[in-house]
Amino acid sequence: MIQGAEVSVLRNAHRVVVKVGSSLVTNEGRGLDEVAIGEWCRQMAVLVRSGREVIMVSSGAIAEGMKRLGWTTRPHEIHELQAAAAVGQMGLAQMYETKLRENGLGSAQVLLTHADLADRERYLNARSTLLTLLKLGVLPVINENDTVVNDEIKFGDNDTLGALVANLVEADALIILTDQKGLFTADPRKDPKAEFVHVAQAGDTALEAMAGGAGSSLGRGGMITKILAAKRAAGSGASTVIAWGREPDALLRLSQGESIGTLLVAPTQKTQARKQWMADHLQMRGAVTVDDGAVAKLREGGSSLLPIGMTTVDGDFSRGEVIAIRDLSGTEIARGLANYASSEARLICRKPSSAFEALLGYSAEPEMVHRDNMVLTR
Repeated sequence: MIQGAEVSVLRNAHRVVVKVGSSLVTNEGRGLDEVAIGEWCRQMAVLVRSGREVIMVSSGAIAEGMKRLGWTTRPHEIHELQAAAAVGQMGLAQMYETKLRENGLGSAQVLLTHADLADRERYLNARSTLLTLLKLGVLPVINENDTVVNDEIKFGDNDTLGALVANLVEADALIILTDQKGLFTADPRKDPKAEFVHVAQAGDTALEAMAGGAGSSLGRGGMITKILAAKRAAGSGASTVIAWGREPDALLRLSQGESIGTLLVAPTQKTQARKQWMADHLQMRGAVTVDDGAVAKLREGGSSLLPIGMTTVDGDFSRGEVIAIRDLSGTEIARGLANYASSEARLICRKPSSAFEALLGYSAEPEMVHRDNMVLTR
């Protein structure tokens, strides 16, 4: 048992990803559940007004498409699944937009595939878009882009997508709302001795043995996918809650530190996990050398690396790759994620951000490496 984890993890969470499954969103396939979606949107609006940042990852497009097309069983043909997703996504987006607007919130639809998050440049573009939406007070509603992919429809699940999004935006917590109360030590329908798991450590291999079983006929996940999603989210320091989606005011009560569902606590803090990941890189594709003034600012802490402080650029690297930051003697003093590819970095080296648009044809981040994406090594 992890003492006090329920209160501290969720009450202090600033950026939260909420994931809901198909059976909840579509009321077991009977069509979009307007009342339930309205309730989640109301609660999310309260959280946003309290100063928190919230992202929704919602399943349900295929299930809603099946209902609109009059299909009673989930098809097996990929092109039929894609067609159902295309039809259903219209209603899903419209429902969230309507309910969030009723609660005073703007919304945005973001469709992602696992490939978007595997490609580093697309990953950073998606991250920038989501963080910009949050800064604007708009609530992103994310779903997998089932219309244009096939392997994700066949093998993927939105529990995994929820964890990937939590990693993408460095969320403090992932809340998975499901049609179950949480995790039991065994299937309570078969084992009368099964006990409810209130708190555990994400990534504990014993949890995978407790879970298992397939998902519903509507969705593709089961409890095992939620346990694995929690393990994945913990890699970036996000803790996960698995809770019943119809629990009254579940999101609000969780945000107040109430113990609802199963809490899987990340063993590593968010900042530590991210910086350890960068520090553990054994090979880097490139490096930038910086002047003494930039070295002093970086070592003082809290400063990003601006291109005007760079003297040379070495290697061939892409945007989003980890690069070394060296002083004039060639000693590595830090490393971090590059906001610009090496070819672009050479053009803006020693230049102020006001000159970027003329040099590159566009203007993006003013920093070469943002302080949030940097770890000092000396």
